Formats: sequence, structure tokens, C-alpha cells
Amino acid sequence: MGAARAGAAVDFRAEPMPFLRTPGPAIRQLASRLRRLPPSCGPVRLIGVDGHAGSGKSTFAGRLAEELGGAPVLRLDDIASHDELFAWTGRLLPQVIEPFGRGESAHYAAYDWRARRFGPPRPLPAAPVVLIEGVGAGRRALRPFLACLLWMDVPPEEAWARGRSRDGEEQRDFWDKWVPAEVRHFAEDPSRPYADLLVQQLKQGYEVLSGPAGELGSHQDVTHREGPPALW
Repeated sequence: MGAARAGAAVDFRAEPMPFLRTPGPAIRQLASRLRRLPPSCGPVRLIGVDGHAGSGKSTFAGRLAEELGGAPVLRLDDIASHDELFAWTGRLLPQVIEPFGRGESAHYAAYDWRARRFGPPRPLPAAPVVLIEGVGAGRRALRPFLACLLWMDVPPEEAWARGRSRDGEEQRDFWDKWVPAEVRHFAEDPSRPYADLLVQQLKQGYEVLSGPAGELGSHQDVTHREGPPALW
């Protein structure tokens, strides 16, 4: 198991966070907590950002990375391919996880979705915090190396509708293939039950709840509005 998951569960009760806005004090506080987690993969605190396609993972990960001082973000869209939408563990482990475990920078070949081929290696530094963002970031093969797993808590149908609207008619065939593949993946290898934190997007910013694997249990608040807590 990764260092953060081998011992006691991560306790996010220690310092109550205000309603999470982006940018704002709460997301900075979350970033500060992530920095203080024990390294989970060599010297790296590897943070997974998972959720259904179209759930807002990329936007949230980008904003969190900014609050982490420009933390590197590995986007799993660069690791997957047309032929292997989810069967990419065999690339990710030797290209990224194993070098990090040795305290070395990683190099991965990013997939070009238009050219339908992998490009030249890209560097990924073994920074104090690295985010892995994408569908399947919390898969069982990666969880032992994660310091924390975040799940974008958007229902699948809503997330897919967002994604289809974003990508337009041009990507209709891709989405028709993607949705059943994602359903099969999460049926065989679910991530949400193992999430430390659930991230919910609101009209203004985000709200973060303790996840199924978190110390608080799945129905208690980690963040709240700047007033009475959300459950009051």
C-alpha cells in the first residue's frame, strides 16, 4: 500500500474548511492538507481525481494544481488510446509509477487522438504533489500508490450529457463507444467506493464531502457554506 493508505485513514476533521470556492481560501486549505500527507509513491504525494467522463475533472484538477503552486497534472487522456480506452495500466506503471517509486522523474508517451498514435516521451517530474486526472484514476492497480483519491460526484447521465454537449456532433460516435466502455469499467473496477473525498460542483465553486473511504463516512461535511453547515 502507499504510505498514506498503509496506516490510519486520512482524517480531514482536524481543520474544518469553509465553503470551497475557486479560487479562494478553502481550496488553498485543501491544497495545504494535501501537501502535508505522507508521500505515497517514492517522494511523491500522488493525488487521484476520478469521476465519470464530463464530470469536470480536468477543470477541478487544473484549479487545484494552481493552488498547489503549479503541481504537475498527468491527464489519463494522454495514456489511453482508441484501442485501449481503459487497458492502459501496463503503460502507466512502468512509465510513471515505477520511476516515481525510485525517486526519479517519469517520461510517458502521450497519445495523439487525431493522429491515432503515441508521440515522443514527455517528462513528468517527481514533484512533492502530482495529480493524476481521468476516468479510472482510482482503479485498484493505482490505489496503493495514491495519497488521496478525489471523486467528482456527478451522476453519470448528467456527466455524459455535459460531455456530449461540450464535444458536439463531431464526437458523437466516440461517445457512443465510450459510454458502454465506461459502464463496463466501473462495474468491474469501481473507484467511488474507495474515494477519500467527494467533490460536488455548485453554482459558485465546489463543496467537498468525506468519501466512502474517508474517516468521516459518506454523509458528513468536510466543507460548508460561510454560515450554517450544509447539513443544518
